[in-house]
Amino acid sequence: MEIMMKTKQILTPLLFSLAMLGNHAATAEEQQAPQGLPAEVVHVQSQELIHSIEAVGTLRANESIILRPEQSGKIQQILFSEGSPVEEGTELLVLESSLYQAELQAAKARVSLSRIAYKRAASLVKKKVGSQQDLDSTLAQLRVDQAQQELAQTRLDKMTINAPFSGVIGLRQVSPGDYVNSGQDLVELTDINSMKVEFRIPENQLTNIHTGQQVEIQVDALKGESFTGTIYAISPSVNERGHNIAVRARVPNRGNLLRPGLFVRIQVITGSDDQALMIPEEAIIPQNNNFFVMKVIEGKVDMVPVELGVRQNGQVNILTGLNADEVIITAGHIKLFPGMPVTPIFVDGSAEQAAQQPGA
Repeated sequence: MEIMMKTKQILTPLLFSLAMLGNHAATAEEQQAPQGLPAEVVHVQSQELIHSIEAVGTLRANESIILRPEQSGKIQQILFSEGSPVEEGTELLVLESSLYQAELQAAKARVSLSRIAYKRAASLVKKKVGSQQDLDSTLAQLRVDQAQQELAQTRLDKMTINAPFSGVIGLRQVSPGDYVNSGQDLVELTDINSMKVEFRIPENQLTNIHTGQQVEIQVDALKGESFTGTIYAISPSVNERGHNIAVRARVPNRGNLLRPGLFVRIQVITGSDDQALMIPEEAIIPQNNNFFVMKVIEGKVDMVPVELGVRQNGQVNILTGLNADEVIITAGHIKLFPGMPVTPIFVDGSAEQAAQQPGA
């Protein structure tokens, strides 16, 4: 009996101490337990940001013309195959030219006769039996006849149509024996070894564009293919209606995959930032032409103004107002207000990553 009384006397204070310790532990857990509404949050992270200008445009051939005759006549020969490459100066079409050949022969005969007359007059003047006026008249007639010969030769030459530059010949609109008028469409000639693309950029990007700058080209018709070009011309004036500037770039046609008329998407790289602060777009709160972000500081909401930069792929570049590694709220803003306690729920995995780091 005495042993039991002594044991009870020893256990009573011990049990009381354990109970008090349990109460203190429960109180500490209650103090450490997060308070307030749950809110989805992420850490502000710095990353590389590529500054670029995006536009759309249409491809054009480096050179493209419709061949047309300068004189009327019947087509005598077609010397090309449709869709084939041709070199500069290659004869493509020949018109029937017998009339012009006859005119040239007549002009040559007149030149020959005038030259004989001029030599005779010069000989007489040299012998002092002829007049200077006759010599001048025969010289003038010789020059007139020579000009007529050159005119006849030019008309004859124009009955043969040559390629003005190297390229690919198109589909002809005529056949041998057709009578064609001057200015009538015959066939298209296109140089597609390199392509041109014209696009427009906003006027506020004028200082970010210069000749020699590289552009990246994406073509919807060629999935997975990209091409690199170079800006070679910028319009000297700004469009008053659209407040934009026309820009042209030249693109090497790798494997002749590109064709005139294709729709393309253009990206011009203007710079990069290795330490840009990027946050999700849904974290931005617009108010009266200003923008704010809700931060979590010591478990409570704090609203701060921010200055926005470019938007890319659902994220916004923050120029001022935030620092790296700060915690911001991305959802549930409508139920929150400054000073309100919240329970952070990390949706980017940053809390788990921090816990897995050595020494965390």
